[in-house]
Amino acid sequence: MPTLLIIHHTPSPHCQAMFEAVLSGATAPEIEDVRVVRRAALSATAGDVLEADGYLLGTPANLGYMSGALKHFFDQVYYPCLDTTRGRPFGYYVHGGNDVTGAVRGIEAVAKGLGWQRAADAVTVTGQPDKAAVARCWELGATLAAGLMD
Repeated sequence: MPTLLIIHHTPSPHCQAMFEAVLSGATAPEIEDVRVVRRAALSATAGDVLEADGYLLGTPANLGYMSGALKHFFDQVYYPCLDTTRGRPFGYYVHGGNDVTGAVRGIEAVAKGLGWQRAADAVTVTGQPDKAAVARCWELGATLAAGLMD
């Protein structure tokens, strides 16, 4: 059974709302035969990445970059996963107070280095996520999971 790994850093209510919407989309009843595994960025391992078939990343934008937790995740898994996970699909969401540009640039750069293929448009939100943003997060989760269905 294919596995979607959701790696997230969720320190705020806004990030929590986005995470819950992504998870809801990934586990919607229409998604069949896809296992969804969620890991906090500080506890995700290279083994988790190697066992998964696709990835969904979530982070706040902190001080103009992805969270330290997500950066730590990438630092831990980059070389152990570099050759094995090339070509796998990924997506991501970012929440920021007023700007997410640096976080987006950082995630895209690391994913490109890993050879991952973006399978859906990123969801980026500044300020409080509105209904449309939450719906885009749901779609992101559903799209990534549906892409892994046999």
